[in-house]
Order: sequence, then structure tokens, then C-alpha cells
Amino acid sequence: MLALKIIKKFQYLILILTLGLIYPSFAIEIPRGDILLNIATQCINPKAQNYCNQCISPRTEGNCGNIRECKNTTEVWSENEQFVAIRDIKMCGCAKGFIHGLAMPKYEVTGVEDIRRPEEIWQFAWDTSKKIIEPDLIALAVNPKSRRSQNQLHVHLVRIDPKVKNKFNTYSYAYVKNLEHVWETADKLAAKNSLIDYGILVTQATSNQFIVLITPNSPEGEFTIWNCN
Repeated sequence: MLALKIIKKFQYLILILTLGLIYPSFAIEIPRGDILLNIATQCINPKAQNYCNQCISPRTEGNCGNIRECKNTTEVWSENEQFVAIRDIKMCGCAKGFIHGLAMPKYEVTGVEDIRRPEEIWQFAWDTSKKIIEPDLIALAVNPKSRRSQNQLHVHLVRIDPKVKNKFNTYSYAYVKNLEHVWETADKLAAKNSLIDYGILVTQATSNQFIVLITPNSPEGEFTIWNCN
């Protein structure tokens, strides 16, 4: 009987280890709000040591067992040393024409309130968006701290909703010639309007101008085509 119990216990351990290899997310326990942080820091380089056990949503080319489902994998659109742009989970199950991506730093930056937020992410996000979205429809959005579910800075790469462009005049915005000072511009607008927590929308005004708009609400939800339902 003792030998049988030992054998059964050994078989159970083998099963747990096997599940951990086939479905790495089984072996990873992280707070729900840190999912994007894990993807940005642990899932982009499939050659990293212990990759499949550290990454909650591996790249399809990461060779982590049989994980191929859209919602359980990371699809990288572009990257450089600082940033990565990926498919958002909201694209899973949608028709081919729907676009929703995320641009993130490859290191921890919590969001709009973080002094480490890099200005360069806006140009990176715009350059990535130009490859897949019509320039006059590109919308880059960062939600306020109070309206986000993830504590890793992520810029939404989506299409502007043409029906809401007439709402711009009800918010505070500024025209800029380039994307080098978006955070700085947003900070000035926020200070002028006594806003502590705010979201940012960036879209094209003319061929050589952009609009930087701030809102206490979610610019993703208020101004963009963010889902396919």
C-alpha cells in the first residue's frame, strides 16, 4: 500500500509539471493588474532563460507547448530597445479589419502618473500605427489611473470614431507640431484645468499638426473604436 501511494504521488507531481510546461500560465501567479507588466518584461524575448515558466502569455513562436489561442498568446507588431507594440486581447474573435494594439515600455512604468513615462513612446506608437491604420484615423489613447485595469503604461493604438470628433471642443486640447512633448503638453493642460488624474488622446489635426487632448474620463472609450462588438 505504501508503495502504491508513493507511485500515485509521483504520478501526480509529473502531471502538475506537465501542465506547467504545456500551459505556463498555470504555473504563474501574478496580480491581475500586472498582466501587461509581465508581458512587457517577460514575454517579448522567447530566448530568455526559463521563458515559458516566467511568461503568462508567450509569443506563438516561443515554443511553449501547444499554446496557440489568440487570448493566450502575444503577437508582436514592432519593437525596439525601449518599447514593444502588441495585439490587444480585444482583437481576439474580431473580423480582420478591426485594429486594437498596445504600445508599452519594456520596463516598469505604471501609467500617466509615473514620472518615468517616456516621451519617445508616442512617436513609436504613431510609427507603428501608420503601418496598419489610415493616418487621419489614428488615435493614440492612455487612460487615467482611475479608469484603467493594468498598472503598466500602455498606449492604445486604435481608430478614432468619426462620430465623436465634434466633441473635441468640449475638452481641453492643444495643437503640437510633433510628438516630442506630449506628456509635457498634457501636464500643462491638466494644471490649467486643475486635473490631477486624466487620460490623453493624440490624433492628427492636419498633415503637419497633432491634437493632444485631456479628459478625466477614458479617451479610449469616449473617442475611439475600441472593440468590435
